Amino acid sequence: MPVSPFRRSPSFRGDASRLVVKAFLLLLVLGLLIPAISPAAHAAEKPNRAERKEIQKATKEAISKLPVKYQEWLAEVQLLITDDERNSFLALDKDYQRDAFIERFWESRDKYKSTARNEFRDRWEARIQQARAQWGGNLNDERVRIFLLNGAPSVSYNSTCSTILWPLEVWYYAGSDQIGEEFVVVFYRRWGAGPFRVWNPMEGIDVLFVDGASTGNRGGHAAGEISRGCPRDGDRIAAGVGWVQSQGMGYTMLQNRLESRPQGPGGEWVATFGSYSTDIPEGAALLPAKLDLDYPGRYQNRTVLQGVLSVAAADAGEAKLAEHRSYNFVVTGELLQGGRLFDRFRYKFDFSGAELPVPEAGGIGDVGDTGAQLPLLFQRFLRPGEYLMIVKLEDLNSGKLARIERNIVIPQVDKAAPPPPPSDPETARILREANAAISNGETTVRIVPPPGELQTGMIRFDTLTTGDIVQVTFALDGKAVLTKRKPPFSVELDLGSLPRPRHLVVTAFDVGGRQIASDETLINAVVNRFRIKLVEPRRGQRYESSLLADAQVEIPDGEALERIEYYLNETRVATLYQPPYSQPIVLPKGEPLAYVRAVAFLVDGNSTEDLVFVNAPDTLEEIDVQFVELYTSVTDRQGRPVAGMQQKDFAVSEDGVKQEIVRFEQVTNLPIHAAVALDISASMDGKLTETREAALRFLEQTIQPKDRASIVTFNDRPNLAVKFTKDLTTLAGGLAGLKAERGTALYDTIIFSLFYFNGVKGQRALLLLSDGKDEGSRFSFEDALDYARRAGVTIYSIGLGDDLDRKKLEKISEETGGRAFFVARPAELDAIYTTIEEELRSKYLIAYQSTNTGRGDEFRSVDLKTNKPGVEVKTLHGYYP
Repeated sequence: MPVSPFRRSPSFRGDASRLVVKAFLLLLVLGLLIPAISPAAHAAEKPNRAERKEIQKATKEAISKLPVKYQEWLAEVQLLITDDERNSFLALDKDYQRDAFIERFWESRDKYKSTARNEFRDRWEARIQQARAQWGGNLNDERVRIFLLNGAPSVSYNSTCSTILWPLEVWYYAGSDQIGEEFVVVFYRRWGAGPFRVWNPMEGIDVLFVDGASTGNRGGHAAGEISRGCPRDGDRIAAGVGWVQSQGMGYTMLQNRLESRPQGPGGEWVATFGSYSTDIPEGAALLPAKLDLDYPGRYQNRTVLQGVLSVAAADAGEAKLAEHRSYNFVVTGELLQGGRLFDRFRYKFDFSGAELPVPEAGGIGDVGDTGAQLPLLFQRFLRPGEYLMIVKLEDLNSGKLARIERNIVIPQVDKAAPPPPPSDPETARILREANAAISNGETTVRIVPPPGELQTGMIRFDTLTTGDIVQVTFALDGKAVLTKRKPPFSVELDLGSLPRPRHLVVTAFDVGGRQIASDETLINAVVNRFRIKLVEPRRGQRYESSLLADAQVEIPDGEALERIEYYLNETRVATLYQPPYSQPIVLPKGEPLAYVRAVAFLVDGNSTEDLVFVNAPDTLEEIDVQFVELYTSVTDRQGRPVAGMQQKDFAVSEDGVKQEIVRFEQVTNLPIHAAVALDISASMDGKLTETREAALRFLEQTIQPKDRASIVTFNDRPNLAVKFTKDLTTLAGGLAGLKAERGTALYDTIIFSLFYFNGVKGQRALLLLSDGKDEGSRFSFEDALDYARRAGVTIYSIGLGDDLDRKKLEKISEETGGRAFFVARPAELDAIYTTIEEELRSKYLIAYQSTNTGRGDEFRSVDLKTNKPGVEVKTLHGYYP
């Protein structure tokens, strides 16, 4: 009869011994560190015992005052919810806010936001129901805790030998949500009463026996007694108890992992949710404000609600910093329908310098004296019906607040019928151009992405259109290739033999030749790039009083958009924290040439932007200007990074022509996108374990919150194991379960890996590790080298062993500004990865605007030199425009 439902492998026992060693080292470190920490430091970091009791008492009282359904919800998520989340929830005083909080709580934990279901919530609620059915309403039983956090065991056994053991359960796991390895949990109920608790071997085995406590017998019992004394499943129960006992101190660390709170989404969403509150404190200084609502059009099947909050400049606080002066506001709103929160929004508005409005015939006006009315404009897309609107206005400079609550009825706006008359005709006049752009939402053209990836050869691109379009023009990489005057609006393009990034734009025109819609796509772009595109205002169109800024955003999988900022010239005019990302902008008089800039920010601080010129004179000539960024490493004779270089220490030329450096900085915190390409061909057998562990250690020490990494594995073909992510658990999963087999498609892998950098901006690096020469790639080395030059990604080649084509690895690394390393054993990889990490964190960004304004696509060579002796400069050797 087997003693365990699964095989006890050597790695299982080895992990146990390592846990013991880690626990001992941890205790040793703590023992050394604790005396060095003063009592004052402890007091500053944590509340004392009396303070903790007061906090716990206040929390219990606050929970007891909640409606029963919210008390039950807090009990069900007590293993998930953080202190900040619980405190924020308890601070809410309206049920619709609590309901919205609960929905946002689950949304923040949904890892697969592209699916209709929230898998995490569904799994947790299913486990809660199962736990209640199996163990009653007691969610404090430690079996419930282990079950909720880790799922059901692979198999479990209950002791039936009550004459020698307290009630006992042994759960065997082959892995769980918390632990990716085999483990056992033993539960016991001492004295046969109360809830079950987890047995820790540091308690001693005697506590499991009915006579263990009464006789004071310590060390007298052994797991073998269970085998002999329990007629049913005694061997399996004894095996589980014996395994736990063998872990010693290491089991404490394992238990902590089993019972730890799953990694949450961070505190950003809680702070964001709290900032959407429309409540104002009693006694707050009030700010006079007027709210006008109009319905200037529709968006698809929804009506556009346009709100204009007007504040007199004389009533607002003005910020004055040197010569700069500004007014700054935050608008927060809620829309309730049927007593439930339907929509919530938040905007930030800034008026500075010459952008400050002046009154004009009683309307919102343009810009200047103390009688100015400051217009705070916002739009929401709503279904027709009755709503309660609550708007809070905060003056960031004076601290004054305004709160407006109003019942509104959203009308149905038909396409054929005009919208309802505006409440303020002068405001409507000024916003006429901005509102006219709303109707453009009824006319659209969208490029349909062709199926598959790595687009090459002849490819057909179709479009989806709505509205009255009479002509479309397709342009590839800035050159018009086709004009069609009747459907189907499609084009066939020859993309060449290599999957290079190509820019396709389709523009739609009406019967008068006016541009009415457009779309664009980057062919062979990375599937999860971060991008923003202004669809309004339109390039080349003239505006007098106002315009509509409207943007489309692409966000990488697993990321969250924090905000979009709109700028008129270099003045920020509005910040939007939620869709729709459309914003009316009033134009100042006397400034015919301007540009609108949209900047999108992720929660981690990464950003991307787009810019459109408006009201440009007809004589403005459009030329192609290449802004070339050189991420440069500088090392001494020992290969160590050199810090402290200055702009005057460098000179750059392109095709032999000297260029002016317009940007120079040493970048230490710039976001990094790094791909690790790992050879798993048959020749890696015996080296794969050490190799992937070294790669994981590199990722663990390198990837910071703003960075992203991906995993590519390859043998006779490449495979994208993990897309760009910052989640180390996901990256580790991409390195697990690998098997060394088949041949080595090295050149295909280089092109395949670089393909996933298309559309990704900033500092990018490919770490390519292989122990052999190329065997049977579809592409040649020349193809890979040409593609690497076009990609602009730094390649670090790592050759393992002797069967390598060193010259080719060195060539492709040098051409892209990287380095080639050659080692004999996997044990040497850690030092190589450390060197690469140091280089990535200590590069110089040297940028110039190329003086070559030609439209040719020939390779342009770049030569970067330094006048500092004894140092070596590495950057890309050239680029394709």
